[in-house]
Amino acid sequence: MIIGQCRYLLSFGLALFILTALQAKSWKVSESNGIAALKHYIQQAASGDTIFIEGGVYRTGNLVIDKSIHLIGIGLPVFDGEDKFEILTLSGHQISVKGIHFKNSGYSSMNDFAAIKCIDASDVCIEQNEISFAYFAIHVSNSKRITIRQNKITGKPGSEQNTGNGIHLWKCSFAQIDNNVITGHRDGIYFEFVSDSKIECNLSRGNIRYGLHFMFSHRDRYEDNQFITNGAGVAVMYSREVHMHRNEFLNNWGSASYGILLKDITDSEISRNAFLQNTVGIYMEGSSRMTIEANQFSKNGWAMKVQASCNDNEIMGNNFQGNSFDMATNGTLVLNNFDRNYWDKYDGYDLSRDGIGDIPYRPVSMYSMIVEQNPFTLILLRSILIGFLDKAEKAIPGLTPELLIDKSPLMKPVIL
Repeated sequence: MIIGQCRYLLSFGLALFILTALQAKSWKVSESNGIAALKHYIQQAASGDTIFIEGGVYRTGNLVIDKSIHLIGIGLPVFDGEDKFEILTLSGHQISVKGIHFKNSGYSSMNDFAAIKCIDASDVCIEQNEISFAYFAIHVSNSKRITIRQNKITGKPGSEQNTGNGIHLWKCSFAQIDNNVITGHRDGIYFEFVSDSKIECNLSRGNIRYGLHFMFSHRDRYEDNQFITNGAGVAVMYSREVHMHRNEFLNNWGSASYGILLKDITDSEISRNAFLQNTVGIYMEGSSRMTIEANQFSKNGWAMKVQASCNDNEIMGNNFQGNSFDMATNGTLVLNNFDRNYWDKYDGYDLSRDGIGDIPYRPVSMYSMIVEQNPFTLILLRSILIGFLDKAEKAIPGLTPELLIDKSPLMKPVIL
């Protein structure tokens, strides 16, 4: 009986879907009939209808879509906000926007104007668009199941206060952000109160503050992204259960620049990432129950800075090669576990030939402790005095944290 009812409901749902698809209309807008026709078709369109926009320049003002329709560009038409307007506002469900070039959205210190704003929406797809010279490029709030895919976003960087974010999500869930290129904004991608979402295969480059910024966002994943030459790579703050895998953090240089900044984050994973040529690869503060495993740290100023407020973190199976400092901390009490990492500065031996050094390795040098207390001493980095200082510390350990030690250092790099 139950199986029969299920089959009936499935057949009815399929028939309803086919009937809706057959009833859907398509509309076409050209530059000759212009923006008046586009606004008329948006008003007249029913759920499931598609509006095609041919190539040309359309000075749109602010367009509002609050029904389930599809807006598709042919030949990359341009929607020009003339530096005055929010260009496209979406609210509702099952809306798609594809193949349109949005440029010159308005700026307001009171309102978060965007090229595309999505509010109180669900099941929206924004893909294969170009967005240039916008305050916020794509701004999404109080929405779920939003897909933002294969968009090219180019900002006009000014001061941090006068520049919005490339892709901005607030109070959202089940979002998918993938294969976008974002440059020239305050934060490339910004998440606040966003849960159960994915950020994959994006390039975030040349943004003023962060390539990616998390705040109060839980159970999210970011994987296979590149964060290059931003003010800092990624900041993850006040969040839990965040999974960070196979990303590249490259050339994030500056007095307060990091590959990843972790602040008050718990129960998360960082694995198989590459930290190359950053001021600090990973900076950790108030973070606990983290697993940091199988990452490559190369040619950074500091590979990791682990503050004394961090505890119960597992740091294992990583490669530390060519960094000025492998590890730094601001205290002597260490409540984290370092195990089976490869350190290119390790000069121990392996008489048992099991691939593990016979003597433990202390990755925090006396000089790094001095620099942590007095940054001006960095001027002595390449001096012969520092070499003597480190040799003396190895012979008679005293100032460096006693428990910050890798008891099983690897003799060869981990193959990642």
